[in-house]
Amino acid sequence: MKMRYIVCIFSIIMLGVMFGNVLIYYEKEEDSVDILFYNDKMKQMEIDYQEGMSQSDIEKIHECNLIPIEAPDYLAQLNKRLKDGDLILDFYVNGQLTGKAVWDTERQNYQKLKKQLFYKDILICMILMGIGAFTESFDIMREELQKAKEREYLANRSKKEVIAEVSHDIKTPLATIKAACEVIQVKEKNLDTLEKINVIAGKAEMIDSLVGNMFHATLEELEVLKVEVTEESSVEVEQMFRELKYYGEIVILNPVPECLVFMDKLRLQQVIDNIINNSYKYAGTEIDVMFEETGDGIQIKIQDRGTGVPDEELALITEKFYRGNNTKGKAGSGLGLYLAKEFMKQMGGGLECYNQKGFVVVLYIRKV
Repeated sequence: MKMRYIVCIFSIIMLGVMFGNVLIYYEKEEDSVDILFYNDKMKQMEIDYQEGMSQSDIEKIHECNLIPIEAPDYLAQLNKRLKDGDLILDFYVNGQLTGKAVWDTERQNYQKLKKQLFYKDILICMILMGIGAFTESFDIMREELQKAKEREYLANRSKKEVIAEVSHDIKTPLATIKAACEVIQVKEKNLDTLEKINVIAGKAEMIDSLVGNMFHATLEELEVLKVEVTEESSVEVEQMFRELKYYGEIVILNPVPECLVFMDKLRLQQVIDNIINNSYKYAGTEIDVMFEETGDGIQIKIQDRGTGVPDEELALITEKFYRGNNTKGKAGSGLGLYLAKEFMKQMGGGLECYNQKGFVVVLYIRKV
């Protein structure tokens, strides 16, 4: 009777462990992307291309796909790979952007997980076959190992969140520094001062690029950065726009209605900075800001006087890593409006984009 009991427990544990592994098999594992590894690949690919290697050979050697800019279905291919969650990097040859290099990291992670689970199942079978009456102790050990794995995962995720948050926080004041430098470069006549401003602008651009790479590598593993909502005066929202005078002519058409609103000051400042920076970078016109009080919140309308966004791209500009056709030659990662929308959503508000005599972004903030 005792032996039958042990055999039953053994069989249940065996089936339970196998079933658990099947579930893990179909879950998406949060693997990190080694951005340095792929950067090295990009450098070697450029060398191979310059030495006359064919596109098919480059793709085979480096296990990727190249999407040339001149391809007739370039945008369709890029959108599909974005939706598939693939890793997409700009492919430069002699400093000129020639297309996109795409790696199917999902498939690579799938193969890695499959191999890990294969060896794990073999190990579990061997251990279960040898433990006999000690099945209960083994089960406890397995649970402890699982808890340790979860703790390790949470610790690694926490580190990645810190890196992503600090990276994004650095990019916000950097954008203001770069904009201020551009204004001074136009107006300053003293050559010595102008030379120093050029150095500052160059270093700011370099830092922005480095931080952008780090941010891009960590954010794609995280859902979104943290947002901590508090009760604040709406007057601070208007002040955020006034602090951005270095971007150019920002016209505040009316004062903000005074009330208490729910917001994360840092995240809202990042949202506003990003929208103004985009209008400054792509439209280069006067930017109008208008406040309107609604039933339960405040609506902020930010409008430039440029040509707007093509209708076929409007639905995509808030997607992660998407960049429009007019971004060629301009720095960016395709994350600004995506993060802005996520931040506003977590603050209980919203973000909407449309064309109306220029490009318009409407932010909605809830009143207390």
